[in-house]
Formats: sequence, structure tokens, C-alpha cells
Amino acid sequence: MAAAGARVNAVAPAGRRVAVSWSGGKDSCLALYRSQQLGAVPTALLTVFDEEGARSRSHGLSMEVVAAQADCLGLPLHAARASWQSYEARFRELLGERVATGVCDVVFGDIDLEPHREWEERVCTASGARAWLPLWRGGRRALLDEFWAAGFRCHLVAVDRQKLGRDVLGAELTPALADRFEAAGIDACGENGEFHTLVTDGPLFRAPLAFTFGDVVERSGCLAIDVLLG
Repeated sequence: MAAAGARVNAVAPAGRRVAVSWSGGKDSCLALYRSQQLGAVPTALLTVFDEEGARSRSHGLSMEVVAAQADCLGLPLHAARASWQSYEARFRELLGERVATGVCDVVFGDIDLEPHREWEERVCTASGARAWLPLWRGGRRALLDEFWAAGFRCHLVAVDRQKLGRDVLGAELTPALADRFEAAGIDACGENGEFHTLVTDGPLFRAPLAFTFGDVVERSGCLAIDVLLG
């Protein structure tokens, strides 16, 4: 375990080219921010969508919304389409394409879920890259506080209907809302699958994401609110 910890916590040398596994949410955004603060040079966002390219596999965001985020961040989006069964193979193809351009590290936003870290290290190693988890073992609420202190903003776009209701969909995740969640026994970071977020503004953004909210739908036991551009 010590060797694995050394890999995920290693600081990338200044100027090292990295790609970022991008969900559109707060954790991948803070991981991107930290990697830049530590001297890395992000070159691309990597996102896997469903077979039709309609929704991202991680947060259920449309291709148009994720592409608009990438534009706000000034980074190219490299996307793949996959079923859950073909997800790993397609993600490895994305990694291989980036490695061929000189990318050595892939940034992930996971905090402390060991199965996620193990999967990321395995697929990166198989593709000739290194998994870099800048948030690894950080305190969940402390990471949220860092996110807000940096000036980022995000909104809830999906919730586990067994734990949260539609009343919080579209709400901005603020310290007050996080306090409310923690008082109710909900993890403030949503690391147990309670909710997913969409980052809409912050110090990495050239301009805030221009968006509105649409209908609420149910997908795979979750309630999600559609995000529309404009």
C-alpha cells in the first residue's frame, strides 16, 4: 500500500503534460486546479459518454454541456462512447491517444475510494501512463472548503432519490447546504453517491458557463435535472 500511496500522491514536475479525467463536477475540477497549482500543464479533458453520446457516464451531462465547460476552461475535450461493459476498453483507447502525444500523467479527482484508485492505476499502467490523484486522502469537507475558497461554484445536477429529494436539484452547493447535508447524515462531498455536481464558474474559467435548468427525470434510481446551455 505504501508504494501505491507514493504513486498517487507524487507531485508532477513543473511543465509535465497531463490529461484530466473529467466528470464536469467539483472533484475533477479541484484536481485539475491543484495539478496546475503544482506546476503541471493540462493538455486535455477526457470524458466517456454513453453509446449514443447523449450523456456522460459519470454525471449524466450532455455532450454539449461538457464541451461548453471545456471551452470555458480553454482545454480540448476528447470523448469516447461506451457501454458500461466496454467502458474500460474505450477509456484505455483515450489514454493511449494522449500518451502518443507526450502525456505522461492522467489526473483523477478521487478522494479515498480504494477500488477507484486501483482501477485508475491499472488502466493507466496498461496504457503507459501514470495515475495522479491530487486530492487523495484529503479531508472531504476540507477539500470542499478549498474549492470554495478558490472561487469555484457548482450546482447539484443529480441525487440518489433514496437520500435526497428533487428540492435540492439545481441548487448551488454552498457551505450552508453542505452543513445541512452533514446534519442529516449526508456526506458533504457526496462521495457515497448521494449527489453529483456541475461546476459553472471559478478561477480556471475564462467566462462563467451560461446555462439554465430544464426538466427533472429519473435515471437508474437517481433524480437528475437537465442542464441547458444559454
